[in-house]
Amino acid sequence: MVADGFCDFLPIVIISLLVILFLRLFRRRHSLVKTPCPQSYPLIGNLIGFLRNRHRFHDWVCDMLSTTPSLTLQVNGFLGLSHGICTADPTNVHHLLRSNFPNYIKGRRYTSVLHELLGTGIFNSDGHLWSSQRKIASYEFNTKSLRNFITDTLKSQLSRSLIPHLSSAADAGETLDLQQVLRKFGFDNICNVAFGVDPGLLTSNSKDSSSLLFVQAFDAAVENTSNRFMSPLPAVWKMKRFFNIGNERKYKEAIETVNQFAMDIIKSKEEQTDSKTDEDLLSRFMASSWDMGFNDTERRKFVRDIIISFVLAGKDSTASALTWFFWLLEGHPHCRDLIHKEFSTLMASSVPKIQPTNLTFDDLKNLHYLHAALSESMRLFPPVPINSRLTVDDDKLPDGTYVGKGWFADYSAYAMGRMERIWGSDCREFKPERWLDVNGVYQPSDQFKYPVFHGGFRMCLGKEMAYLQMKSLVVAVMYEFEVEVIGGGGTPEKMVEPPYTLSLLLGMKNGLPVRLKQRQHV
Repeated sequence: MVADGFCDFLPIVIISLLVILFLRLFRRRHSLVKTPCPQSYPLIGNLIGFLRNRHRFHDWVCDMLSTTPSLTLQVNGFLGLSHGICTADPTNVHHLLRSNFPNYIKGRRYTSVLHELLGTGIFNSDGHLWSSQRKIASYEFNTKSLRNFITDTLKSQLSRSLIPHLSSAADAGETLDLQQVLRKFGFDNICNVAFGVDPGLLTSNSKDSSSLLFVQAFDAAVENTSNRFMSPLPAVWKMKRFFNIGNERKYKEAIETVNQFAMDIIKSKEEQTDSKTDEDLLSRFMASSWDMGFNDTERRKFVRDIIISFVLAGKDSTASALTWFFWLLEGHPHCRDLIHKEFSTLMASSVPKIQPTNLTFDDLKNLHYLHAALSESMRLFPPVPINSRLTVDDDKLPDGTYVGKGWFADYSAYAMGRMERIWGSDCREFKPERWLDVNGVYQPSDQFKYPVFHGGFRMCLGKEMAYLQMKSLVVAVMYEFEVEVIGGGGTPEKMVEPPYTLSLLLGMKNGLPVRLKQRQHV
């Protein structure tokens, strides 16, 4: 009787399961019309496609996003251990960074990877820890005194350090790795601006200075954190960290060197009595930290995280942007000539005539074509190519894409700069003119269409500082030298698969070898 009843019931069970399966497949297929999950397979997810395209990761993401109806795709991790979405839709980016900002946080996926390096600094924190640091930084970056200090420091670094270094190479007929030079200059400059300390890395020939050892350790730490992000199996690096083996052991050693450098700066600041040093960023943060209720240990940890965050923000970001910029100019000589003509005309019209390192903040603001060329370069090669958030609760993006609780939500600035639906059919061409109105005046783009400096409530506070530094450096270098890129510059053909490194920042693989020739001035 029981067996007969079960047999009678079995067809109903099978039919019900088939209906459920059909409905799930239909719903999945219907949802993938707008948000596909390309190159995904049962159990292994997107692993095969990732491994095949790891060397060109950002272009792979760009290729996939460009073929989706909504510029958004679903991502399935190995064994279903992670799920997420990646988008290049400006409306979705606005949703992530502003309209539903509380639901998209850094979260454990981000903070666990960067904790040893950044601690709870502004780039690796949420909630009160983030808002308190943001409030202090926002106030300081808007003060006239800080802007003047940054301007004066930059002028001094250019005239005393960078230009003499490049002149020596030009006179000797040497080939320079311009990317490496810019990184060293960026480190010296951020240390001067942020800490009131001049490490002299660019001009020093010592191979065992504390600054050089720190930079080497810092670069190694950044590379390891990047490898953590790119690992298809996070459990592997976590296991290595637990047993202190392999690259995780080297990472731990690098962090010790990084921490020692930071603590030395803190100690020197605590012993500093010269009021002239109060203009640097760290002194301003340290003064504000007294009101945050920290004990001495917590306060030093707080300041340590600020120091490393400053280095991460200022050491290589502008160097990355300028490296691609000079590479692109070599492939577009008419743009290079227009930039030189623009600042030469400005300098010649001044009475008395001014030198490039004496251009004021307002002078630099009037260099519209240069500003457009820098923006265009970063559109194609953003220093931070991709960014990630973690979802607090289930959500639906403006394009209808479902995002589950605990999913990651990425947006790719690199891909967005190459989307025909955003920038037009010439999106892969270097055209500074797209940023200028009919009168040649620079017109900024919507921050969610151009999230190179992020956007919304986490918009980069150092944006104006970055443009100031880049424009000042470009004018100073191009006024003194003709820059020849060995192997030619960036053209549309060479930008199909550009030689970038996979790291937190978009560096140029194998550097940028150049020869310099002194310009003749009348």
